[in-house]
Amino acid sequence: MNTEERILLALFLCASSTNEILQQLKPEWNEKVESQFDEKLKLLNLSFDYKEIFPFADELSDGIEVEQFCRSHLVQPDLFLRIRPGMKEIVLNKLKKAAIDFEEKGDACIALSNATKIDEVFLINKEVVVQDWSSQRVGEFITSLKSKFSNKKISAWDCCAASGGKSIMLFDLFPNVELTVSDIRDSILVNLQNRFAEAGINKYNSLVLDLSTDQLRNSMNSFDFIIADVPCSGSGTWGRTPENLRFFNRDQIDKYVSLQKSIMGNCIPSLKPNGYLLYITCSVFKKENEEVVKFLQEQHQLQVVEQRIIKGYDVKADTMFAALLKKV
Repeated sequence: MNTEERILLALFLCASSTNEILQQLKPEWNEKVESQFDEKLKLLNLSFDYKEIFPFADELSDGIEVEQFCRSHLVQPDLFLRIRPGMKEIVLNKLKKAAIDFEEKGDACIALSNATKIDEVFLINKEVVVQDWSSQRVGEFITSLKSKFSNKKISAWDCCAASGGKSIMLFDLFPNVELTVSDIRDSILVNLQNRFAEAGINKYNSLVLDLSTDQLRNSMNSFDFIIADVPCSGSGTWGRTPENLRFFNRDQIDKYVSLQKSIMGNCIPSLKPNGYLLYITCSVFKKENEEVVKFLQEQHQLQVVEQRIIKGYDVKADTMFAALLKKV
């Protein structure tokens, strides 16, 4: 097929509602656009191997349904918001007033169309935080620590904090947390500082730190809890960045694994005995997930409390991996 034909075919196969372009150029397809994917293939007399969408299926973590995961890349993921504590009534009222279609995914999560202009409706970071549904579910691991820390004031380090989404979630669950955040570049932390100001987080320590080569100085056994949302392939998010399906190089997986092990080796000395480490990736690759956790057990004497793939491919969300480990 030529490029125009391929684009039209992709639009037909991936769309779930009528489309102006199809109406103009392929009206007979537009009439059938709400059909199921397999029905569309049959209509066009096409055969299709879903595994061709994701060329690294042999690298997937255990428990991922390969065909379902591959098929998910044909559907644009939703936009997810996490409602901050005490803001639910305000948020729901604003959604209804603006006549925005939404779906409640949990007590504090709403799903919207990706085209929704949320900054015209909400006070971002104060009322809601833009955070994928699977990323919000990582909070289940954090919530489990409430009974373990028994109301004590905990010290926590978000060591690869990026824009601070996990730290804001931690703050919402442990408002009295003594929080330290770090990342590799000052420009990254500027965005975090702006978000923290909007979120009402004023007391925290912030520093630039390259954990691939350095440790946090004078911090031996300092933290009750470390969040390590490490740099990774991002393969669980490629439904949002499908260019990676074509341009990602398989050799990059091992480079990320090496980086992840270096970062972990430099942050674990700062964890108190009996403290907890939450290891997170937005990867679906076993090497970055279960195999790194195995390395942490064997080389750093950490004990796995819980680990799992957080499946998002069946709910139009990202797919992630999280493991809660204890220092023994």
